[in-house]
Amino acid sequence: MRSRRNIAFLWVLAVLPAVMVAAVYGRLPRQVPIQWGFDGMVNTWGDKSIYWIIALVCLLMAAMFQFLPFADPKRRSYTVFQKYYDGFALLMELFMVLLTAVTLVESLHPGTVSIGRVVTVAFSVLLVFLGNMMGKIKHNYFMGIKTPWTLADPDVWNRTHRFTGRLWFLVGVVTIPCALALPEGVFGAVFGVGIVLSTGAGILMSYIWYRGRHGKEPETDAHD
Repeated sequence: MRSRRNIAFLWVLAVLPAVMVAAVYGRLPRQVPIQWGFDGMVNTWGDKSIYWIIALVCLLMAAMFQFLPFADPKRRSYTVFQKYYDGFALLMELFMVLLTAVTLVESLHPGTVSIGRVVTVAFSVLLVFLGNMMGKIKHNYFMGIKTPWTLADPDVWNRTHRFTGRLWFLVGVVTIPCALALPEGVFGAVFGVGIVLSTGAGILMSYIWYRGRHGKEPETDAHD
């Protein structure tokens, strides 16, 4: 990230989960829910201190988003899609803030929020955003669909990301109304199947397009 405003906003979002956990920590029960199924039922319980790990993850994500591109051998590519990269980083941190908030609400007042619906809708919105920007992500080793075939050929990279982006956008658009209208458990299957099929199709097509252009497997990992 290069914009000081974006960096500041990134770290504000990264710190918010820790602030929220600290604000209610004394009121949390010792055992809290830490995982839900798409049916809305709690799958796993744990000590409330686990919420500090969630807060730490948000901080680590912010550091990763800010500094990892500088270690990317293809860091010059980021200048082409910098605003999309920054938007993705901010949206991911915002998603973690939302996840922390609904988790804390459910820990304090069980049954208030449908975790499955909220998280699925949030993921679907993220997919819509990603689908719209995938075709604009240029060759790099940090962000995107990194198969041996996309990394070895920038043209295959571009084609794969445009193709997969359209599929992710479609999955996100379809899943949002499903998560709002269908019974819990059903929309989870829609989302899961959509993600697996669309991502798998992108990986398969990257192989097909590479073999169509070169007729053989990549000889190197193309780190230059």
